[in-house]
Amino acid sequence: MSSQPISIPGKVKTNFNSLPPIAGSIDDEDGSMVNLVSLVDFILQNKDTLNTNEPPQPATIKQARTPPLKKKWKRAIKKSLSMDDPWASFHLEDIKTERATRHRYHSTKQTWVIDEVNIKMATEAFAHGAMRECFRLKKKSNFAKSRDWKHAGNFVAKSYMETVDRQVYFQDVRLQMDAKIWGEEYSRHNPPKKVDICQMCVLEMKDRPGKPLFHLENFIEGEYTKYNSNSGFVRDEALRQTPQSFSHFTFERSGHKLIVVDIQGVGDLWTDPQIHTSTGTEYNEGNLGTRGFALFFATHACNEICRSLDLTQFDLHPTEFRDHEKVVQLQRNSDTHVRGSTYHCTRARTRPSISPMDVTQFVILERQISMSESSTGSMSPPVGSPPPDFSFEPSSPDDISMSPRDSHLSESPMLTDLPRFFGNRRRRGVSESDSDTLSREDERAAMFMNQQHKASSVNQEMMMRAKLNHQKAGGSILGQIHLDLARYHEIGRFAEDENDRNMDAALYHLEQAAKCGVLEAIIGMARMYVQLPHDVLEEMSVDDTDDNIAEGLEWMEIAAQAGDRASLLYLAKAYDTGNGLSSHRERDWTEATHWYQEVLENNNEDDEGTFDATMDDPPYTIQARLAEMYRGGGFDLEASPTKAGDLYNEAAEGAMAAMKGRLSNKYFMLAEECYGECEEEEEEGE
Repeated sequence: MSSQPISIPGKVKTNFNSLPPIAGSIDDEDGSMVNLVSLVDFILQNKDTLNTNEPPQPATIKQARTPPLKKKWKRAIKKSLSMDDPWASFHLEDIKTERATRHRYHSTKQTWVIDEVNIKMATEAFAHGAMRECFRLKKKSNFAKSRDWKHAGNFVAKSYMETVDRQVYFQDVRLQMDAKIWGEEYSRHNPPKKVDICQMCVLEMKDRPGKPLFHLENFIEGEYTKYNSNSGFVRDEALRQTPQSFSHFTFERSGHKLIVVDIQGVGDLWTDPQIHTSTGTEYNEGNLGTRGFALFFATHACNEICRSLDLTQFDLHPTEFRDHEKVVQLQRNSDTHVRGSTYHCTRARTRPSISPMDVTQFVILERQISMSESSTGSMSPPVGSPPPDFSFEPSSPDDISMSPRDSHLSESPMLTDLPRFFGNRRRRGVSESDSDTLSREDERAAMFMNQQHKASSVNQEMMMRAKLNHQKAGGSILGQIHLDLARYHEIGRFAEDENDRNMDAALYHLEQAAKCGVLEAIIGMARMYVQLPHDVLEEMSVDDTDDNIAEGLEWMEIAAQAGDRASLLYLAKAYDTGNGLSSHRERDWTEATHWYQEVLENNNEDDEGTFDATMDDPPYTIQARLAEMYRGGGFDLEASPTKAGDLYNEAAEGAMAAMKGRLSNKYFMLAEECYGECEEEEEEGE
């Protein structure tokens, strides 16, 4: 309850809210000293003001000068040196000193820095994981002057228990250092708790037989906790908001190109993460691709931090949301809450074809652009500020380029990699024509795509694809994740036994994948709803109703437009014969000839790069059927014997090439008959 001004007879009203509460000094949040003036001293010093009708002036707070950063570091070092060594009882200083080669990865330059260090390593492992064992190690700094090993740094050396390729050690280091970049990027967005990932390098024991390799990390003292795994596992007793929101953040910030999972460590200092990428080919064998994405979102429930970062809830079936109620409740009981203002997540504004590993480099590049802007005289952005603004020059909806806002940035040596990310095109002047790029409408759509982050929501994905007039099939990582979830439900990945499989959720995710344009899901939905055998969710079926047939035909048309030959043939035969149509569609040979012609012209790959080489209906049989339809006409198709004769000739040549001699002769004879009918019609007309 706030204090109200107190009225004393013969005195002025005094507002005690403006007075310091106590005398003494306290530590401010940044560690500086704040001196407070006592109430009695304040009244005596300001008696003239208090006995007039003028409002009292606020108290003067004297703030001591903040100690220089160098002094703070000296205090911290002095304090750390005064602490007891947790490994003192193991007497590592008595072990023989070894000379080792250290390989450190520079994430920004993508280069390796090699030097030599002196170490003392224990001979027996003190801990074992699923794949590696850990050894205590002391390493003396190359700049240290003291020869006392007791104060050397404590490290952990890790080696694989089974023989692996030497390159695996280097791949693991690159993975962890790239994950560290994403940890820093997450912290830049000002979440309630900043996170960091340990530095790791490769240690080569050059004096040992075979020159064995080890991973080297700083020893983290404290309680080690695993918050989630690379396969979707989340510990209830270790459920915290920060690790889960961090993984979700990396998915959206990277534009669905990657996700950092397997979060473990002490507090918010983590180690041994795993990165799944959209292609599934980078880093190491732990990269599960979009299947790893699916396993994470199957157990992820968005929390308060996710919402503050403007991350979107991944679409799940209502039954799956009910399964997450326990997770939601545990997260609500978390001690971490959003109190400040976080910065919304935005996706990395690169061309869609960029690789997952290049996305990490682009995040570094954005940070360098911010530093370059600051060095040219502009105000330095605050910690946690979002990436800088850019002006865009898209050349197509799928190839969105960008240039820095100021021309001086393009001259910066830090930005020499810009063409690698955005294409090697110059900025277009205001007066130049739009004819060589996009229309203004398409350009606005492309800018809309870049100014939005890649959300985890199917509805937003569909909106963005519609804004860009994107093809209805292909190119959706989010859709592939939903398809993987459908398959996981089909095999019972999340069920205790086969009878408890959530097939309703499987069908739901198949539909979401189809909405995102995954051709395999579109074909599966189409064939399931028109009562045909299907490869996805083979045991699943829907009722044979007119509404379901109508929905199946809509999916079939989308698959046909994407170039799926089987879907094209189904529509052509359905309109040709009238079988397999819903009640609001009729037998129509005009439509049938359109789809038959699409089959004949469909010699290229479909929208997902797949070529259907199965020729259940070879081209010459389709040409012969078209010729038959044009010869007699009907069902809104006008007869044309001349066109029928040409089609029979093409069918005959195709049959001859396929070594079908008798069929070829038959088609030649039918072609002659069609041409004869044309002559008769001409004579009758005369």
